[in-house]
Amino acid sequence: MKQYYVYIMTNQSGTLYTGVTNELLRRVYEHKQGKGGQFTSRYRITRLLYFEETRDIHAALAREKQLKGWTRAKKLELIGTDTPKWVDLSAAWDVS
Repeated sequence: MKQYYVYIMTNQSGTLYTGVTNELLRRVYEHKQGKGGQFTSRYRITRLLYFEETRDIHAALAREKQLKGWTRAKKLELIGTDTPKWVDLSAAWDVS
């Protein structure tokens, strides 16, 4: 059964990007290589700060939409619970 991931990434200046994917490792690699969409390439979104997983694509898409509708402060609160120092969660992964 497939897994789906809702994730939040950032760059050095703190710009936040929320996305959804069915292959988190591949997607993070694409962001790090500048192969994401226009926004992620332009702003060099490369650090994974937060992710959730689910087996339901509809739930993943709904959660992505919910997070995108949140204020920056609310997103920072969510990130802070798991990654208070904004350490790249993918740093130990082989995605460079």
